[in-house]
Amino acid sequence: MPVIKILPHPEYCPQGAEISAPAGTSICEAMLDNHINIEHACDMSCACTTCHVIVREGFQSLGELDENEEDLLDRAWGLEPQSRLGCQAFLAQTNVTVEIPKYTINHAKENH
Repeated sequence: MPVIKILPHPEYCPQGAEISAPAGTSICEAMLDNHINIEHACDMSCACTTCHVIVREGFQSLGELDENEEDLLDRAWGLEPQSRLGCQAFLAQTNVTVEIPKYTINHAKENH
């Protein structure tokens, strides 16, 4: 199983973490399954940018961005060339390292 290394984030993962998940699992789903409560206001339906992550290693293994994801990422805070929506970035067999941006465009957090 591939490993996701999550860099430290003051709110969601203060110490950083390493989690594993089966290939075909989205980064967002893997984090939530491992009690890293990343925002996902649209319930992982590719309709917002709250699960935005920056893939620091393993970006090429996640597959191509589709047009809908590209359009949504244009609205993400702190967009970088290696940005992905966690709900649309599905793991292959390669380990990845991700950073959760400091902010999202979500003004009100929901308890999921």
